[in-house]
Order: sequence, then C-alpha cells, then structure tokens
Amino acid sequence: MSAEATNPEAHPEARPELRRRGRTRLDLRRLGRAALLGPTSRDRLPDAIGHVAEAHRAHHPDADLSILRRAYLLAETSHRGQMRKSGEPYITHPLAVTLILAELGAETTTLTASLLHDTVEDTDVTLEQVRAEFGDEVCFIVDGVTKVEKIDYGAAAEPETFRKMLVATGNDVRVMSIKLADRLHNMRTLGVMRPEKQARIAKVTRDVLIPLAERLGVQALKTELEDLVFAILHPEEYESTRALIAAHAGERDPLPAIADSVRGVLRDAGIAAEVEVRPRHFVSVHRISRTRGELRGSDFGRILVLVGENADCYAVLGELHTCFTPVVSEFKDFIATPKFNLYQSLHTAFATPEGFVAEVIVRTRQMHRVAEAGVVALGNPYATATPDPATDPDEERVDPTRPGWLSRLLDWQQSAPDPDTFWTVLRAELAQDREITVFRDDGSATGTISLPAGASCIDAAYAQHGEAAHGCIGARVNGRLTSLSSALSDGDTVQLLLAQDASSGPAAEWLDHARTPAARIAISSWLESHPDRAMATTSAARAPLSVVGARGGGGNAVADLPDATVRLAGCCTPVPPDAVAGFLVRGGAVTVHRIHCASVAQMRAVGRTSVAVHWRATADCRVTLRAESFGRPHLLADLTEAIAREGVEVVSATVEPPVEQRVRHSYTLQLPDAAGLPALMRAMRDVPGVYDVSRV
Repeated sequence: MSAEATNPEAHPEARPELRRRGRTRLDLRRLGRAALLGPTSRDRLPDAIGHVAEAHRAHHPDADLSILRRAYLLAETSHRGQMRKSGEPYITHPLAVTLILAELGAETTTLTASLLHDTVEDTDVTLEQVRAEFGDEVCFIVDGVTKVEKIDYGAAAEPETFRKMLVATGNDVRVMSIKLADRLHNMRTLGVMRPEKQARIAKVTRDVLIPLAERLGVQALKTELEDLVFAILHPEEYESTRALIAAHAGERDPLPAIADSVRGVLRDAGIAAEVEVRPRHFVSVHRISRTRGELRGSDFGRILVLVGENADCYAVLGELHTCFTPVVSEFKDFIATPKFNLYQSLHTAFATPEGFVAEVIVRTRQMHRVAEAGVVALGNPYATATPDPATDPDEERVDPTRPGWLSRLLDWQQSAPDPDTFWTVLRAELAQDREITVFRDDGSATGTISLPAGASCIDAAYAQHGEAAHGCIGARVNGRLTSLSSALSDGDTVQLLLAQDASSGPAAEWLDHARTPAARIAISSWLESHPDRAMATTSAARAPLSVVGARGGGGNAVADLPDATVRLAGCCTPVPPDAVAGFLVRGGAVTVHRIHCASVAQMRAVGRTSVAVHWRATADCRVTLRAESFGRPHLLADLTEAIAREGVEVVSATVEPPVEQRVRHSYTLQLPDAAGLPALMRAMRDVPGVYDVSRV
C-alpha cells in the first residue's frame, strides 16, 4: 500500500505558515523518522510512539494508552524487516498515519486500528488474531481498511480500490479517516518516485481524495493535500506562489495589528474570545491572486475568532459590524445553515481606516474542532448502534452521522457496470458542492431525500424507488402537478406518480435532466437493454387524436342580445349555477366566462363590450373536463364507457400523445343535469390509471 513512499521531508515548504505561527494548532508535520523498538518497561509506552501518546492525551486526557502500546508492539514485530524505498523501517508509516489522526483528535479505537492498518495485508497477522487481541471494533475497522485480495486490475486498479474503500466506509466512517491519513503521508513521501508516477498519484488525490476530505469536513488534511498536489501537478505556478508568499514574509503584515484592534473591541464589549491570525495555505493564495490580481498584505491570511457559545458568535458579529465598516457582500451565515460536511462558522469582512480589507471567521471552539477534523472529531458514532457488524458482517451498520452524499455513493456504486463508468461518475458526483433536502409524500409515509443541488424529480424518483422509478410518469411538487424534468429546491415536498404497467420504461430524454449517478446509470442500463423501446421514446410526437360530436354552441347559457351566438369559454368551462359574465367578440358572438376567470379582467382591460348572460331554466349544461392518467391500453375506451354510464353525452374528445408515460384526455361533455358533475368526475377518477380529473 505504501511501500513505495519514501522521503518524509518532501515539500516541507508547502505550509510555511505553520513555522511562522506562534500558537498551538494541529501540526501534521512533526513526525520525522520514528525510533525502532527499544528496551521499555511494561508500564510505559515505547519511545517510538511517544508523540502519538502526547497528541492523543491532549484531546483525551483520560484515554487508556495500554491498548496503543500493545498495538504498536504487534505492528512493529509483524513489520520488522520490511523497509520503505527510502530505506526507513516500514513501521514509520503506520506511526506517521496514527500521529496524523491523533493530532486531529481521533479516539483510541481509531488510533489502534491505524497502527494495525497494514498488518493483515502485508504481514502474517490475521483478522482473527486482531479480533482476539483487540476486540471486534478494531478488527472491523482493520478489515475495512485492508485490501482483502491482491488482484491485478491493470488500469482498473485505482477505481476498484476506491470502490472497496467506499463500501468499507459505508459501514464505518473511521475507515475513510485512516485512508485519508494514509494518503496524506504517502503524498508527503513521493520524492523518489518517477515523475510520471508522482503525477498519476497526485491526479487521483486531486480528483477523489481531496473532495472526499472536503465532504467529510477534514479541512486539516484537505488543505495540506491540496498544497502537495499543487506542487506536483503545477510546479511553475507553485513556485510563483511560493515566491509571492516569501516576498510577503519580508514585508510588514497588517493583520496582527488588525487582530489587536478586534481584541480591544471585543474586550470592551465584555465578550470572552480568542483572536488569532490564520495564514492562507498555498492553494488559497494562488486562487485569490487569480481573482484579485495584485495582493495586499491583508490578503495573505484571515482573522479567526473563537468563542464559547453560538450566541457569542452573533454578538461578535454585531460588534465588528458596529465598530468597523463591513463588506456586506462577504457575509455568510454557516451556523444557521451548516454546510453538508458539518462546517459551521460566520464569515464576514470589514475595511480598516488604513484601507485594508480583513476577512474574519467567527466560530465556537467546538465548531473549530469539527471544522478542522470533521468526522474524526465525532469520536465513535457507533457506540450505541445496533446491530453489531462484528457478529453479523453482512448487516449494515446504523450510522447517525452518515451524510446523504455517502449513502448515494454506496447505492449507485453497486450498479456501475464497469470500473471506467464508476470512476467517471464518482468524479462527477464528488464535484457537486451543494446539497438539498426534499420531503417525500407517498400517501403512507413522509421522509426526506438528500439530493445534489440542481436535481430533478427524476433523481428523486430513483432515490426513493430504485428501478421501480422506470414507471414514473409525473410528480406533484408542493401539491402541484409537474413534469419529471422539473428541478427541485431545498425544502420541496415531492409526491411521485408511478404507472401501474410493469413494462413501463424511461424516455431517453430523462438523461438530460438526471443529475445523480444512480438515476443516470439506471436509465442508461434500461435503454441499452430495450433498444426498440428507446427508439420509440424519441420518435416524433403524434398529432392529438380527436373525436368530435355533432353538438356545439353555448349550452343553456342565454345572452341578453337578440340573435347573438353564445359560446361557453374553454378556459373556465362555466356550468350552472356558476356566476358568469359575457363579452362581445369578433363575428358578433358572445363568449361566456366564469366571473372569477382571469380572462374576464383581460376582456375588460381591452375594452370588450360586456353583455349580460344568464342560465336557462333547464338543468342541462356543457363542460370540459381534463383527465390526467397513466398510459395503458384501452384507457380511452374505459373512460368513454365510464362517462356513458353516467348518462353524459360526449361532444368532443382529444387525446394528446404520451409524454413521460403520462397521457392527457380532454372531453367536452353535455350533462343532462349540472348537479351530476361531481359524480361524473368521481366516476372518471375511478377508472384504473386515472389519477386526476379537473375542469379545464
């Protein structure tokens, strides 16, 4: 896994701000060459993991370190004789990975598994031995990290490795934490590899590992990985940025003085807070230099304010905006609306009297810990979870912290037909940087669906129903009927409508509106397995089928205008005893609308002559109804039969071509009695496949 890694001092300049910073923080670069196991007493840790013990106790003062001692002894003994390409003992790698996690605040179980993460793969140690010595939990994590089988996938090796990693991570997010720390140490030690191999590993890290670190909220790992990748893939821009930072280091930095001003303001306001300057890392400096052009002294860092409670964050914000000139466009509230990776903070900026613009981040200390370490800071999310995956390995573990994006990855990766498709779609999925949550309402249960921003009803259908969504024909969003291509917004309520015909399938046009990998893979697979049906869905739309009867006119509406032709408006289809209004139109005809029809205001606005109209004493009436239904054979015949059973005459009928498995029927009907209209509409709704009947 990491036997190719070498020089642990590679790219030490990638984070020069860590050397300049005179405060305690997560320092991921401290570990040099670890000492080999030397004489130790039974009651203390070997010297080689003294750094790990110190970092771990800083976050967990009461932690039992005896299990770390036993794990180190097993790891060192089993790896003894194995060397890295740099000539270092192999045990330095698991030690470095474990220190990274200890600095982030990982709990003891994670650190124990990290020390052992290569033993089962690269030595004679077995999972049974790990379970017997360290328990089911550590064994479960080690098993998740281990490559169970060494198969030469050739070009597919990297995709298959990450597919396994995702599956393992789905059962325990701590597996991903160890994998990220493992990759970080390997990225630090790429010095002796061939340039082309360095570039290949850096590209994979850029495309997959860095987005995963971002989504898991582990900013401390993400920022260093970004700098290391930047140095390998863009050496010229990296050197230019390094020179820019070096030139700034020799100039007067205005941020410390600005931080002192902020401290004074908060002290006068009685707000207890820590204020410090956080220099930007290389990639951040490079990005803002491209957007802002020439950088000023305050652009090379940001001010971080740490407080105790959430309310203090807003108190700090109020003082800053009162005492300084705020830059309103820079304000963002990630406390009220956290990012999908658990990140919470207030972001703002203000202008100083000297003309500098200082960016400020305000958060609580707990928010700061989560912002730096993400899921690593959550400890063991499975402490009370059931069932126990150690006793039933096939049972999925209940994870209250698993984000929606990870669940989606686990779902669609099972359907990815080949490694290339998996790799391409994985990169596209990880490129999504925002999520929305919609509420589902299927008549029997209400729950939530997490989707990427820009997702459509098609994505919601496959997220909720899987392959059964092939028969989806429409949706109601917030109670209103809409097409499957409609984009969803955060907080929408979605009711999906499924066809009863099991042979229904998606249209090729669905791929234009599907955003999630699960939906796109399922649709593509169906279209490939049904080429004839796929061609049919893309054929030109047919003209509507119309059946017209012999009657017409204004039904039993009478206008107070002799010899005038009376027409019932098709936009609102008035029937007795609706309140109506009449207007004279071209040709001397009078068109009759319901009084609340939108066309009434339009007629008056254009100056149409108003004509008094009333209903005849007879009870018969004419009305136009629209039936929304699933496409199926004999539907027109069944609807016509239902109408006939109610004793209603069909004046005309129009059937539109199917759209997304949905068919729309419009009927102009002559009713013998207007009181029978509700019963007629109920009879039409009772026809199998019809899900809505309304007056036009």
